[in-house]
Amino acid sequence: MEFKTFLDFLPTNFRHEKSFFIQNNLTDFEKLSNLSDLDINEIQRKSSLCTLNNLKKIRAIAIFRKEIGISPPQAYLLLHCGISSIKSLSQTTPYELERKIGRLERNLRVKNETDTTFSLLKEWIKKASQIDNLI
Repeated sequence: MEFKTFLDFLPTNFRHEKSFFIQNNLTDFEKLSNLSDLDINEIQRKSSLCTLNNLKKIRAIAIFRKEIGISPPQAYLLLHCGISSIKSLSQTTPYELERKIGRLERNLRVKNETDTTFSLLKEWIKKASQIDNLI
């Protein structure tokens, strides 16, 4: 699945944040991944319809995209599995992550369409560990 802009993948409950980012020309993952907590608070001050939780999710997805090369839907899947940062991804194992994804799929009674294979999970964790060691 290919997206025209980084924000195209967002579901409708992110419509206020998406609208704000488009109006302020913050549409690529590079800019979004560099948002600080102060920037996020400023966005919330300027646009009260933007929620702190959604803004932090978008930043986390952008960071996953920038640092590890994970697609936005795959990063969103990680967030739903409780993996919200590079550090938390680096501290998990492929088996744990596969189990979390499977549990999420069973709870939602759906099969994800992100093509997450065991080798791909290992690759993500390896990249996250390398980045975490540099910090």
